[in-house]
Amino acid sequence: MALIKVTHSRLSAEPAADRECNVLMQELYSEEAAVRRAAARDLVACPQASEALLARLKIETLLSVRETIITTLIRLGDAAAAAGLIECLRSDDAALRNEAIEAMKQLPEEVAPLMEQLLDDVDADVRIFAVNVLESMRHPRVEEWLIEVIRSDPHVNVCSAALDVLSEVGTMRALEAIERVQARFADDPYIQFAANLTLARLRQE
Repeated sequence: MALIKVTHSRLSAEPAADRECNVLMQELYSEEAAVRRAAARDLVACPQASEALLARLKIETLLSVRETIITTLIRLGDAAAAAGLIECLRSDDAALRNEAIEAMKQLPEEVAPLMEQLLDDVDADVRIFAVNVLESMRHPRVEEWLIEVIRSDPHVNVCSAALDVLSEVGTMRALEAIERVQARFADDPYIQFAANLTLARLRQE
């Protein structure tokens, strides 16, 4: 009987909610897509599930399961989710990168503390992806970040991406920086076009 009591005690030491979350995390690796999808959906009730969801997201091939994982990560919306989605920007999987970008747009407060680091990344592609996140990210510093990009980023494609977004969200605050980036890349036709378009809009307002 003593052995039975010890075993029961060990089983009871783990709260029922934690046991259920652990089961759901294991089910993310089920061979049945419906089970994986249901597990990803139900893990929204498990605050520590972001890392497990992100690990599955990187290898999940079925779109409907990936979409459910992304939705749950957005609903969890914690620092781990934001950091993991940012890491997805370095993936060779274009679909995964796009999914991460769309998810990050919906987590402005969680992504904001990491945005300056992203915009200063050594990889120009990652900086472009960060600008893409800013495109519809609702945060008061969006224009400030974009202005800094066109002031200081050495890569023409990054500046082009930032100009594209500033053409939609820029105000007169951005005017001087736009004129400077236009002068800095005087030989680039797209920079000239995007800058002229944005400047014309700003001067009409």
